[in-house]
Amino acid sequence: MSDLYLRIVNTPVGKTAAQSLGLPAPVPLKRLKRTDQPFIEGDVLIGAANGGKAIAALGATLGASAATIHHASGSDRLHDSAKAGNKAQPMDLGSEVSEKFSALVFDATGIRNPEELRALYDFFHPTIKKLGTNARVLVIGQNPASCRKAPHAAAQQALEGFVRSVGKEIGKKGATANLLWMAPGAEKQLDSSVRFFLSARSAYVSGQVVRVSKSEPASATNPVAPLSGKVALVTGASRGIGSAIAQTLARDGATVIGLDIPPALEELEKVTGAIKGKALACDITDDKAPKLIADFVEEHFGGVDLVIHNAGITRDKTLGNMPEHFWDMTIAVNLSAEELIDEELAKRELLRANGRIVCISSISGIAGNFGQTNYSTAKSGVIGYVEAMARQVKNGVTINAIAPGFIETQMTAAMPLTIREAGRRMNSLSQGGLPVDVAEAIAWYCSPASGGVNGNVVRVCGQSLIGK
Repeated sequence: MSDLYLRIVNTPVGKTAAQSLGLPAPVPLKRLKRTDQPFIEGDVLIGAANGGKAIAALGATLGASAATIHHASGSDRLHDSAKAGNKAQPMDLGSEVSEKFSALVFDATGIRNPEELRALYDFFHPTIKKLGTNARVLVIGQNPASCRKAPHAAAQQALEGFVRSVGKEIGKKGATANLLWMAPGAEKQLDSSVRFFLSARSAYVSGQVVRVSKSEPASATNPVAPLSGKVALVTGASRGIGSAIAQTLARDGATVIGLDIPPALEELEKVTGAIKGKALACDITDDKAPKLIADFVEEHFGGVDLVIHNAGITRDKTLGNMPEHFWDMTIAVNLSAEELIDEELAKRELLRANGRIVCISSISGIAGNFGQTNYSTAKSGVIGYVEAMARQVKNGVTINAIAPGFIETQMTAAMPLTIREAGRRMNSLSQGGLPVDVAEAIAWYCSPASGGVNGNVVRVCGQSLIGK
């Protein structure tokens, strides 16, 4: 369902009316139009606090982009910004800045105590008002859990509050702000995440924190089709978010097995037929489902590389009025089935080395929702499952979760108007997301170059005002 308010408010009359009435005026988000589209264009400013560990890696990634790269100068606290490489030209932040930036990228890994946080102010104060529409702010820090001294951990944890606040300040421009917490020595694992968060693929992702750890270097891939040769299993693939996931993974080169319940087979076959995939009709709550799925994977492909647990249901009632089958079904579909399918694939060694598991949680599982104790319980359980499994997976396998916020689907289109409008506007970007926004984040997780991204829960919610 289209957002009529978004369309109206971006007309000359609508803009004037919104401004005079003090109403939100969301900016249309720019999303990926073609697979060979540069991940970032325009003017990009890169900076680093002294002692930054990521500045050279960031310079290399940005140096390979289509953007014009500048590095900060004019402040003793930003001296190490010059380590961004030869393609970055100095820009004196002590003078008037005239450029309009498509991205501000800052390496804060060198900040070791609260006093050194001043480098953030020195970099962003003269530049934040120069961000263009749909621009990006990306900060790289060190995971506080790896800091031995309390002041060091405090300074790095402070970056989270900084980035979340920045995201709320710049959201009115359709711009986003995110934070990568890098483990010591993980500089080479940043590339995939930097490209994602600076690109149009992350249009509806803001105020998020991602942990990047050390991993084995990824083998070279086709940048236009990085998932070539991969087999992906996508549950709940017949429509909405599941259909978008299947199409996006196929766009990136994967062969997709689309799974959904038997009554949805006709819709499912339309989706898989269009992307030259295979359809599998199966109720994932059936006791025989894990074996049936594993048999299908083994028979047709000999294994699977990407497992996307998208299937989900809601059965809403307040707890006192909820029949027991509403509770049991919601837990079974949204949580238990994922665990059982993964267990069967692992037991039969059908998940290949360097595989990817992605689970769908929800902001309901983070913040809770009225009348959704069953759904919120299940989706919160998904987070616990992902975090625990991330410590157990081997052979280069990763497991992560996406927690969508308000996404424009058939389900949200059926909501009462007032609730639907509240869901759309209660985020920093003042609009709902699209199924493709969830799919793009999953494709980033699934990239062979994302081996350092493990055990994360990223909200695709436009930085919702609900929850953390």
